[in-house]
Amino acid sequence: MPYRLLDQFRDLFQGKEFHHRVSGQGDLVAIQFYEDLYNLGRSQKYVNRVDQGLSVLNVQNRRVGIKARRGDGSFGEIVPNVPAITDPGYAVKRGPIATIEIGIEVKIIQKAMLRQIDRVINDLKGQVDQFKSHYGTPITIGIVGINVARSYVSFEGPGRQYPTTGQGKHKHPYQDADEAERRLRQLAQPYFDEFLVLRFDATNAGTFPFAWENPNRVNLDYGAVLTRVSSRF
Repeated sequence: MPYRLLDQFRDLFQGKEFHHRVSGQGDLVAIQFYEDLYNLGRSQKYVNRVDQGLSVLNVQNRRVGIKARRGDGSFGEIVPNVPAITDPGYAVKRGPIATIEIGIEVKIIQKAMLRQIDRVINDLKGQVDQFKSHYGTPITIGIVGINVARSYVSFEGPGRQYPTTGQGKHKHPYQDADEAERRLRQLAQPYFDEFLVLRFDATNAGTFPFAWENPNRVNLDYGAVLTRVSSRF
């Protein structure tokens, strides 16, 4: 069974420029987790609540659907007497939620990782606090993409490209990847119920190729997270 989350993550990079300042990319990846959890079908409680529209992906603005407002990675019990939004191609409906049952935060670090790692860790920890401040005992999931490419080109606007050099502040992704993961696992992972690191290879140049560093490991690790969340739910 192909995993929608992994396919969506790949689609951010493969065959196109990745612009890291575009908001909502992490949320777009996060919402695919709920579809994968539904398709896995190992939690009958989860499937039933999704089918009945009792638990939905959080979307406060009900006037628009998936294309314009993708939700924020939170899944929970819908506010009573509010009809849920149904979007084509998605089993999980959307609407305003009263409590958070599952919360997902996605971060993608593709270059200059050690220069921004403290901010990323603080953002991850802060999001867990946000999930838990809405009452209930949510299942918290952190997902971090770490680039291991031998070089990378970032885009900051029309005609503004910044290739890595491997020197000083412009190290290639692979030079920072291991230390970035070590710090994330030490300082951020303990805050989450589940923590998934996705190591990928994307240069953001040429034909814009994408590859998982270890495809089998990615599938096994992600499948294990889905299975454990199904059991907890």
